[in-house]
Amino acid sequence: MLPQAVARLAPGGRLAVISFHSLEDRVVKRFFAGASRPELPVDLPIRASEMPAAQLRLVGRAQRPSAAELAANPRARSARLRVAERTAAAFDAAVLPRLEDAWRS
Repeated sequence: MLPQAVARLAPGGRLAVISFHSLEDRVVKRFFAGASRPELPVDLPIRASEMPAAQLRLVGRAQRPSAAELAANPRARSARLRVAERTAAAFDAAVLPRLEDAWRS
């Protein structure tokens, strides 16, 4: 579902995901991290200007509920909000990280 959501975003559009379980949060975190940096071999001699553009830019850190929110809704204690912004880079679903890999590790 995350790759399809990124495909629908216009450049500059933001994708906000709320997760309520640690496994869900791990999948979202790894997907955003993988889409925000190109996957290249470490030893590849390439200049920064030659690197492919990332498809997402992370916006801040994961947000947790405030004390006031927890007082009003104790079940929100496990919620995490993560936000990423679509860049102007051309969309290529093959470049996005595979979600199956996020579940396994």
